[in-house]
Order: sequence, then C-alpha cells, then structure tokens
Amino acid sequence: MFKNLRNFLKVLDRAKELKYIRHSVSPCIEISRLTDRESKSPDGGKALFFENVAGSTFPVATNIFGSPRRICMALGVDHLDRLGERVREYMDFNPPKSLKEAINIIPMALGVTKFFPRSFRLGTPPCQEVVYKSDMVDLSALPVLHCWSKDAGPFITLPLVFTKSLVTGKRNVGMYRMQIFNKNSTGMHWHIHKDGSHYYNEYCASGKRMPVAVAIGADPATTYAATAPLPRGIDEMLLAGFIRKKPVIMAKCITVDLEVPAEAEFVLEGYVDPGELKLEGPFGDHTGYYSLADYYPVFHVTALTHRKKSVDSATLVGRPPMEDCYLAKATERMFLPMLQAVMPEINEYWFPWEGVFHNIVIVSIDKEYPGHAQKIISGLWGQGQMSFCKAIVVVDKNIDPHQPQSVIKELITKLDITSDITVANGVLDVLDHCSPYPKFGSKIGIDLTTRFKGEPSRAQKSLTSEFRLCGDLEGLVKKNVPGVNGCKYMFRELSENENHANHIIVVSVEKIASVEKTVSVEKTTSIEKTSGRSGKDFALLLLGLNDLNIFNIFILFDKEIDLSDDSLMLWKLFNNVDPGRDMIFDNGRVVIDACKKGLMDGHEREWPDELTFNALT
Repeated sequence: MFKNLRNFLKVLDRAKELKYIRHSVSPCIEISRLTDRESKSPDGGKALFFENVAGSTFPVATNIFGSPRRICMALGVDHLDRLGERVREYMDFNPPKSLKEAINIIPMALGVTKFFPRSFRLGTPPCQEVVYKSDMVDLSALPVLHCWSKDAGPFITLPLVFTKSLVTGKRNVGMYRMQIFNKNSTGMHWHIHKDGSHYYNEYCASGKRMPVAVAIGADPATTYAATAPLPRGIDEMLLAGFIRKKPVIMAKCITVDLEVPAEAEFVLEGYVDPGELKLEGPFGDHTGYYSLADYYPVFHVTALTHRKKSVDSATLVGRPPMEDCYLAKATERMFLPMLQAVMPEINEYWFPWEGVFHNIVIVSIDKEYPGHAQKIISGLWGQGQMSFCKAIVVVDKNIDPHQPQSVIKELITKLDITSDITVANGVLDVLDHCSPYPKFGSKIGIDLTTRFKGEPSRAQKSLTSEFRLCGDLEGLVKKNVPGVNGCKYMFRELSENENHANHIIVVSVEKIASVEKTVSVEKTTSIEKTSGRSGKDFALLLLGLNDLNIFNIFILFDKEIDLSDDSLMLWKLFNNVDPGRDMIFDNGRVVIDACKKGLMDGHEREWPDELTFNALT
C-alpha cells in the first residue's frame, strides 16, 4: 500500500492514469472546469496534475479516485468487493449483534496492535518540514479552488478534519468543506448529524475552546477513511489501517493537542471557539445544486505546516458522475457485510448515482414472511447514516439491484400504488432541499417483492381501457392541459406487453408564470414569490383527462428538461420530490411533481440553483 500521496501519484503516472496540465491555470473556476470535463469522460477519465497554478507555488492533483480502476488502486484491491470479503471473513468468527459491533470487529480481525495508529518517532515528521505559526500563517499561499461560479469563495474540498471528544477523549476524522475567510480563518462546515458537530457541542456546553487539526493530501486509504460513515467512537484511523494492512503513522501537532498523519502534504492547526458562528456558503455540492448559505463555526488557524515541495489534493463535486461517486461506491461495497450482519435477509443493495448517495437505495432480500419488506424498510431507516435515505425500494433476492432494467420491470409489472407505498417522516440529510423543513421531512418505502400468503393482494389493473395511441400523444396533452411543453410514454413496449402493467407518462410543464424575489430580514436568503400552476393544479388536469385513463403514473418535470435523457430525469426525480407533499394520489393513480418548487406549491424555503460554470457576476 501507499505510504503517502506522492507515492500514489507516481504509481498512477506509471499506470498512465495521470494527465499532466503544464500550462498556467487559475484555481478560480478553470481547474474545476477541466476537472468536471475529465470526470465525466468514459470511466471517469484520468487523474489530473496541475503543475502551474496561478498565485501559488504548489501544484494541485484532482480526480485521483475518480474511476473504477483508480479507486481500486487507491485501496489496494483488484475489485471493490474484495474489501467486503475481507470484512466478511473476520465477521464469521464472532457474529455481531449490532452495526457498531460489526464495525468493531474490523480492528479485532488481525489483532489490535496491527491496526492501531503508531506515533512518529524519527525526528521531524514530513508534514512539519516547513512551519508557519501565528502571524506567519497565510492561507492565500495555498492553491485552494473556487469551484463553481456562485460559490461564496475558495473552499478546501478534501480536508481530513481531526477532533477529539471532550467527554471520552476519542478521536474523530471527518471530511467537511472549509471556506477560506481570510489569511488565517475558515468556515467549519460540519453538519448537525456529524461526529465533529457532536464533539463541538460538548465544548460549547463546557464553554471551552475546541482544538482542531486538518490534514490535506494524506495517503489514499487514510483520505478515504475520513469519508466512511463509521459509528461515533470508532477511530477512522483504524479503518485506514485495516485497508492499508498496516498502521497509519501519526505526528503530534505543534500548537494543539492532536495528532495527524505524519505523511500528510499540508496540516492546518487551530481551534474553534464555542458559539462563534459566521455566514458560510453557498457552495456547489455533490447534489448538483448549491447548498445555501448558513451560519457555521469558525476555524482559527494557529499553525500551517507542510512538506517541502508539497502537492495539494482537491476534489470537485457536482451532478454525478463525479469523483465522489467512486468513494461512495467503495463504502457501499465495504459496508454491505456489516449491514448484513444486522439484517441477514439482505442479499444485495445499490445506491444509484443519480440519487447522490442519500436519496435512494434499492435492496434485494430473501423474503421469509408477510411484511418482511416493510420490516427491512423500517430497520434501514434506523441504522446510522441509512436513516438519511429518502427512498428505499425492496425487491426479491433473484433481482439484481445493480441491473436497472430488472428493477424497472419489477416496478412496471408489480407496483400497486394503493398497497406497496409507505410514506413516513424522519430525519433527512442537511443537503436535502425539497422538504418544506430543513433536515426533516417525508420518506418513501416501495415494496416490489412477491406477495406472501397473509399479505393483501395487489390490485389488478384493467387492460380494457378504450385508450388508443392512434394519434399524437403530445399534441393531445398540449391541447387539453395548458402549460405542457412535452410528454413521453415511458417503457411503452414493456407496459403494453405485460398483463396488469403500470403505464408511466412523463410531462414537462411550465409551472411559473412570473417570479419576484424578496430578501429575508436577516439578508441571508431570498424567497421566490411565484404565480402560476402548482403541481396539484397540473395533477387535477391530467388525472381528469379521460384520454389518459390508461396512465396511472404521471411524473412532472420543468419545461427545460430533456425527456430523452433518462439519467437527468432520474436525478431530478430523486432530488426534487418530497413524497408527502409532491405525490398526489387518486384512486390507484399518482402524479409525482419533480419540478422546482415555490410558494404556490407550499414550499417557503429558498430553492437552490443548479451548478454552473457561467462567468462570475
């Protein structure tokens, strides 16, 4: 495995997985534009190494994890399933009773001494070859990226943030974006559900200053470990040791009582004062939208240290596919055995990229009794970060969740809108923008498993409709429903060839006739006052059109959406729907509003913009 980032970059170079950009590039938008184009190339393109970054003496590496091949190289496997297989081998020795116990088995697997991080003892650690303290700290020397045009400024996007519980003394390493405020302070964007935020609350309750250290450019296994959804109290450096098959060497910080990877390229040391908040954001996030400005703690930097000839490591997130998709894929494969240890009936699962990790998961199960699918849905919503998942679809064990066409066939041939859908309320990811409330809203569970004796029969959809597609479907809909821009009969061949099938139509509409923006009293957010038709208005018109009686699932999209782009439509569907508000049910039929929302839809929060590289204004 790799000792540090530069070792990994050398291996990528030898494997022809690294592309050098030698001309001068700006860290403001230009690097992001090139990275975005590369990451959306077939199979993720190449890793990029920007040798000449304007305004800085340090080069920048991006997209280093961003392909099936590179993520495997980074984690030392030939296939990501090997990580899960290693975990499964050790779990068989002592089956755990909970997810936390399952993860605790990792450091037990080869013996604690082989996984525990070790202290650097050979003089000056590499990460402290160059040291700046106090007034000498100047973050503008770093080539920090301004990623998207409406970002509030430059953001450190791949930091390993080290904190320690004031109560237990246990270490946490998380990855939280950091907006550069000035030469020696940044934002600390830890979400309320994250361990860093929990530890921060401990310091606030005690009125004590919280020490924080940030490593940038660690070895790839250590960087990945900072992204992993481990239960609170489990040291991410143990997970890094498990992946590396050898411990991470840690160095003591100079100005705070914390340790960081000794081989890191850069280290920021400092503190967060309890109660000190500052407006942070907006920021172009992995959802493909800007996360809105809000108040977050301030990180004050007391020391900046780095290696000689350091290399900055950064990532760009946005609408999938992007580099973070491959990091998430590694988590999906590694954590499956841990989830199966708690729910052994789970056969396989898959997080579609269009769901941006927290909006949908498809799970196949070995169904054994009535209500088993509902039990799995409820259980997953109670497991760690799975609790943020907005949609859970359950299929039989013979269905491979990774085969979208197989799942779609189950949806078309099995779904009974009246009995297979469960809508519930619960916690949501902070980045969910479509719920009427921040961090809380509705979720949906969909049961596509075969019925067992004791479960209600699915309603039989009639095929005796007099509907005939003998004319122009789009013209028909446009004529009878004002505001329709286009429509498309989805999966028509499958629906027409299956008995009792669902029939799906997607419709692009113009909901908003006029927009007026007003700024809130705090001048931190703007609210759109809209006039025009709401999703419920369109639902009433579409459901009332007799010529569309055969369709029982209608999905609404904004007028500019290309209805031939399945990935785009799925991304909008998974991101823009609050199931409790945006699904209009009527006698075994449903209209799903995947459009942008405004006051006319009952949505009073600001709706974020999609990411763009348009010129800064």
